[in-house]
Amino acid sequence: MEQPKEFVFDIPVGAGVATRANTDGPPAVPKDAATVILVRDGAEGVEIFLQHRVKGMPFAGGMTVFPGGGVDKRDADASVAWAGPGPSWWASRFGCDDALARALTCAAVRETFEESGVLLAGSAEEVLVDVAPYAAARQALETREVSLAGFLAEAGLTLRADLLRPWAHWITPEQEPRRYDTRFYVAKLPDGQQADGATSEASSSGWQRPEDAIADAREGRRMLMPPTWLTLSELAEFETADDVLNAQREIVRIAPTLIRENDQVRVVLERR
Repeated sequence: MEQPKEFVFDIPVGAGVATRANTDGPPAVPKDAATVILVRDGAEGVEIFLQHRVKGMPFAGGMTVFPGGGVDKRDADASVAWAGPGPSWWASRFGCDDALARALTCAAVRETFEESGVLLAGSAEEVLVDVAPYAAARQALETREVSLAGFLAEAGLTLRADLLRPWAHWITPEQEPRRYDTRFYVAKLPDGQQADGATSEASSSGWQRPEDAIADAREGRRMLMPPTWLTLSELAEFETADDVLNAQREIVRIAPTLIRENDQVRVVLERR
């Protein structure tokens, strides 16, 4: 799926797109982060797992988002048991070195488990079905009492990188006080597992068709940031979750510029 180098689209201000200005001093240095778009087949097409972030959060408070978060330095631990495409493959797709690719993929698995209860792990041959025995470990991961590598080793589990696909690469606009250099992954909900909202960072969560989430944003019922809005627009084009996973995408860094014009936010997306 070849994408244009630059294009523009408009979002109503009522959709809640952030346009805060940070004009004092140099732009903040972006922190590496990973986001995972969980997809499944619903009765009326592809559904996406979305979370409504708690208001007052330092970043994206009150916004509807995909699970994800910043990279923990321990995510780079090379001792993690790994199945599927290795760090060098992810590095080639995301335009980074092997160490960062490992950390990003581990962060993607860790954050997905912390925020949705979906664990992309198992053995080298089988994907985990029952995650109930790891409820305490999920909490310990969220509070940073344990690392992903430590948890997986103690549980005898293998990280299943083959369940993930690269989707996009976004960097927060320079005018934002908190900035992230985020790689987006996509994964299909494993058979037998359930996604939930049992995280301190979300006030609610659930599955929704992408076109319905966009309609909610246009009508002021939810707030979406530009990466979420555009990603949902792309996902609305697919008929099944497998179609999403099989999409061939060129991953290039997207650097948005946000310009408020009356009752619209003009989002200029430059692909680098």
